[in-house]
Amino acid sequence: MKRLFIVAIIFVLSGIAAITYGQFQNIRVNNDTLTVCNEPSIALNPTNPDNIVIGVNNTYFMTTFDEGNSWTAGRMFSSMGVWGDPSLAFDQDGNLYFGHLSGEPPLSGRWVDRIIIQKSTDGGLNWDNGHYTGLNRPKYEDKDWISVDMTNSIYKNNLYIGWTEFDTLWYNHPDYKSRIMFSRSTDAGETWSTAQEISDIEGNCMDDDSTTEGAIPAIGPNGEVYIAWAGPEGIVFDRSFDGGVTFGDDIFVTDHVGGWGWGYEVGGFLGNGLPQTVCDISNSPYRGNIYILWADQRNGTYNPDILLKKSIDKGLTWSETKIVNDDKSGRPQFFPWMSIDPITGIMYIVYYDRRNTISNMTDVYVARSTDGGETFYNFLVSESSFEATTTKFIGDYINIVAYNGKAYPVWIRSDQLGRDVMIVKIDESTLDVKNNETVSGYNLSQNYPNPFNPSTTIKWSVPEQSYVTLKVYDLLGKEIAVLVDEEKLAGNYEVNFDATNLSSGVYFYRLKAGSFTNTKKFTLLK
Repeated sequence: MKRLFIVAIIFVLSGIAAITYGQFQNIRVNNDTLTVCNEPSIALNPTNPDNIVIGVNNTYFMTTFDEGNSWTAGRMFSSMGVWGDPSLAFDQDGNLYFGHLSGEPPLSGRWVDRIIIQKSTDGGLNWDNGHYTGLNRPKYEDKDWISVDMTNSIYKNNLYIGWTEFDTLWYNHPDYKSRIMFSRSTDAGETWSTAQEISDIEGNCMDDDSTTEGAIPAIGPNGEVYIAWAGPEGIVFDRSFDGGVTFGDDIFVTDHVGGWGWGYEVGGFLGNGLPQTVCDISNSPYRGNIYILWADQRNGTYNPDILLKKSIDKGLTWSETKIVNDDKSGRPQFFPWMSIDPITGIMYIVYYDRRNTISNMTDVYVARSTDGGETFYNFLVSESSFEATTTKFIGDYINIVAYNGKAYPVWIRSDQLGRDVMIVKIDESTLDVKNNETVSGYNLSQNYPNPFNPSTTIKWSVPEQSYVTLKVYDLLGKEIAVLVDEEKLAGNYEVNFDATNLSSGVYFYRLKAGSFTNTKKFTLLK
């Protein structure tokens, strides 16, 4: 019989004070009892999207059942120890998995000797003792990340985890290497496959540029497993077409200019540019696209940028590199993380940014793309700048999750008292998106996706300041929804329409701006 470890609840936050900046409300998730935290991971429950869970170093988690308005927090316990690098993922049945490193005694006195995966069946309130993979003493296991197959493929709900294994830590000797390891579970985390090495070229053990790190599994629409990492050869990629049983030869993607451990140039901490692999499993036109996101110094030692490549042929070939951040400041951007909404296909990338600051003062931006990473709209989400330095270690990464027209970036904000976990909600139904490009005329684009279920995006443009209405009608001409009804400056805009409460059928949307009127048809299929 499985033993359930009931977790001690250490605080409950309700009616949290929040500060508004522009469109966004910044919510501080932790309270003053937790002043040292970093490296957040976030997961959203597809069976109850109001249920969101955050894990932070070294041993804490926070759970909400009301979209982040109030939070319950606790501390992870396992007889095998808990020692940081949290990674969270829900499966399609609402089970939640928390991957992390092993801890101090009561084991052997060693740390990071395996990867622990603990499971919650109640949305992140209580956890089992966990199961493990990768035990290989005296080697060290590090930088784990867990993913779940959320497709309807034959590998549905398979769990995958990638990480780095060190022969030893921080010892520069040619006989000691690092490598990328991988394991899978087909029974909801009860058992795990024998860990296998999937990297063809090993790295050193210095936990720096020539170390193999950044292995984050991504799942394709048919259950493909994609994974990239950084190391002595730059950024390389591997893939499996049999549910993670076997992998092929490493595929070179790009040079990692300046390596990934260049953080000392951006604040005195290891502000790495490790890659992240993501695949679009939505029904958007970009379904199946694979993306690798990272940061490097190709545009200057003190000017790292957020960079993106994509593949439309399952990782065989890769596009030209896109710069995600849209500033010309010559200042650093770092710690990128991406999520693609599996319903709408909209891409969101969160990152730290110093375009508007001096010294080590830092903001948080989100870049959003609705065209498969071809163009981005960047916007500020943090309410004020904060200082990130060696004495205020904020970890090695931040995180974001997106689902059904909403996205939740989470980051660490440091101040004199400690480090806080911050989150905002980005809601497509209220997001005011405009870019600064010159607009040549009035335009109403066909929505995408179309047909859709339950939400879709509508783009439109006005070349001059105009009073704009955008409304939805049924076949009889009855007004169903008002999407826009206000004065707008010249620009390109888009809005999300959520038809969750409507029946399947054909509808119309009509834009009126000045003397311009245009109507288009779209189809809701449930």
